[in-house]
Amino acid sequence: MELKSYANADLKAFYDKCKAEYADYQSQGLKLDMSRGKPSPKQLDLSSGLFTCVSDADMKGEGGDYRNYGILDGIPEAKRLFAPMLGVEPDEVFLFGNASLQAMYFAVSNAFLHGILGSTPWCRLDKVKFLCPVPGYDRHFKITESFGVEMINIPTNEDGPDMDLVEQYVQNDPAVKGIWCVPQYANPSGVVYSDEVVTRFAKLKPAAPDFRIFWDNAYCIHHLVENPKVILPILAEAKKYGNENIVYEFASTAKVTHAGAGVSMLAASKENLDDLKRALTVFTISFDKVNQMRHVKFFDGKFENITAHMEKQREQLAPKFACVLDTLKKELAPLGIGQWTEPQGGYFVSFNAPAGTAKRIVQLCKEAGVVLTGAGAAFPYGKDPEDSNIRIAPSYPEVAELQQAMDLFVLCVKLAAAEQLLNA
Repeated sequence: MELKSYANADLKAFYDKCKAEYADYQSQGLKLDMSRGKPSPKQLDLSSGLFTCVSDADMKGEGGDYRNYGILDGIPEAKRLFAPMLGVEPDEVFLFGNASLQAMYFAVSNAFLHGILGSTPWCRLDKVKFLCPVPGYDRHFKITESFGVEMINIPTNEDGPDMDLVEQYVQNDPAVKGIWCVPQYANPSGVVYSDEVVTRFAKLKPAAPDFRIFWDNAYCIHHLVENPKVILPILAEAKKYGNENIVYEFASTAKVTHAGAGVSMLAASKENLDDLKRALTVFTISFDKVNQMRHVKFFDGKFENITAHMEKQREQLAPKFACVLDTLKKELAPLGIGQWTEPQGGYFVSFNAPAGTAKRIVQLCKEAGVVLTGAGAAFPYGKDPEDSNIRIAPSYPEVAELQQAMDLFVLCVKLAAAEQLLNA
């Protein structure tokens, strides 16, 4: 029976039972963290060979001596290795440092300081707007918030953002300069953009010539199923319509090898890359070419070896996602409390609690020893208009600890839902 159908006396008894169980959890002194999508130590161990796979001789590559200055855009061996990951050609790839967030921040800051392909720098404009599919990635929103950008929520459907709304904004409002996208296993919903959605992005005709799609393909090879859906390559699609300048595509090895020491990349048209390089030549002489070569040697320069490596990652992650989903189905589905995604890849499960209870659930979890990402984090300015969405990150704890955390989580959902119904 659904909880909302309980008679008042039964609801009170349910609440009292949950409260007693919650007090028991509080006495256990738990310290569990599901706040970020961090790889577990066992996942990181899969890439320990990075420490021993290179020698001095390997540093003398096609582009010269990689221990020295130069080669701003990255070594050719690494460009060839990573280009298939993004669905682009090697000469369309620029290799940054250890995190794609740096590349995204740079692209936004460059637009503000210098403009894009000769456009007016955004800092001189009265208004700059970005579209933000929600729920979305909190660190994306923090970047544009830090520049004072007006962020506009765009609902996300099962196949991607509401493209009717995206087209309405982009094609009619010249103040709209960009959109944040996570097209494969969106953070946190796990949504995979359909071919139609990708094509509609590629065909956009913006009112602003300096509009850019910030296409963060962070989870493009992070599959949880054997036969995953692969999205259309956005840059190749945009070329079909003479629109190749419309997109910046980002990715990294942060959750492929070592999270704090990966290689990040930006793929874009030659014109866009040349534009960004003009500012980057002032910013740095080169990024970490030694680390780029470490990755080349570790994977023997072959993309299929990256794919095989990600199968090992899947073996680590799939049981954790199963733990989360099985617990939600067993404990909450019969009560009709909440809705959640069942992603086929990526790092998160998006949970929608009864409206008005997300902050309470996160608070209850924290007070009993389980840390979650803050309620509302998946929305611009940290403001979820429904106070409903919670991002669950299963990757870091081992399954036994994760089960403890999930048992507490579903208990907190029950407790918050019962409180709300009793106070209605």
